[in-house]
Amino acid sequence: MNDTTQQISVLLADDQALLRAGFAMVIDSQADMAVAAQAGDGAQALDQLRKLAAAGQGPDVVLMDIRMPVLDGLEATAAITKDPVLAGTRVIVLTTFDTDEYALQALRSGAAGFVLKDVQPEVLLDSIRTVVTGGAVVAPTTTRRLLDSTLLGEGRRRAPTSEQQKRLDLLTNREREILAEMSTGDSNTEIAARLYLSEATVKTHVGQVLAKLSCRDRVQAVVFAYESGIVGD
Repeated sequence: MNDTTQQISVLLADDQALLRAGFAMVIDSQADMAVAAQAGDGAQALDQLRKLAAAGQGPDVVLMDIRMPVLDGLEATAAITKDPVLAGTRVIVLTTFDTDEYALQALRSGAAGFVLKDVQPEVLLDSIRTVVTGGAVVAPTTTRRLLDSTLLGEGRRRAPTSEQQKRLDLLTNREREILAEMSTGDSNTEIAARLYLSEATVKTHVGQVLAKLSCRDRVQAVVFAYESGIVGD
């Protein structure tokens, strides 16, 4: 985030100029937000992101359309989340398509949120603020439903790959237990009560799980836990 203005810097990526203008108006009306740049496709978004990051100007959040020419939003999101230079940038995927498959692809690509384009302005603004603070705008319980409906519908056998197993091996038994508990969608307070631990202890374990699994947030951890077979049986 820009240290001088304390504003949340946002990049808009959508191939519809009129829609970008509408989102820009909503965002720029907020004292704590500003649109840093706009892009008409995923490739332009990546190029502008890297230029802004090189200049130390963020952005903090990208609102990313899915269906765009040249490079679609899912591919662009994956490129952003894998680029260490853009490690501080969070992506909220925007789409008109309310389908489990699109939502799941967005989460697998590393998005911190999935929001429909007809979302109310206040919900969109709250979503931006949430992901900037490290949260996610899709609940872990919703993520689990998406994984259930999509992976089980595909008839996939969920077992850890060799790479997933290497990451799982980094976890202690307690951290594996915490990972499974995170997948319920419950808060740290609820998990702490169930495991007879302090909330501070659970928070510490959650942080260690996210770091060891290289997950950006709890939603990403749920995706990992489910696809590696830790939960979902």
